[in-house]
Amino acid sequence: MISDKICRKIRLERQKLGLSQEEFADKAGLSRNAIWKIESGKVSPTLETLEKIASGLEMELVDLIDVTKVEL
Repeated sequence: MISDKICRKIRLERQKLGLSQEEFADKAGLSRNAIWKIESGKVSPTLETLEKIASGLEMELVDLIDVTKVEL
């Protein structure tokens, strides 16, 4: 599923930046619990949340949702 790949990509990109879930949540303006739920695939992020996540990852939204190279 595409949403599963986006969730996995979020985790991978966060880890590339060397951020804990708590550090990333602060940077993205979200709760650590929200980040955990998204990365674990328990919830699908809204477009607004994806925009916050992309900003926190210092990337464009279009690059975040491009999952053509994400393997599950």
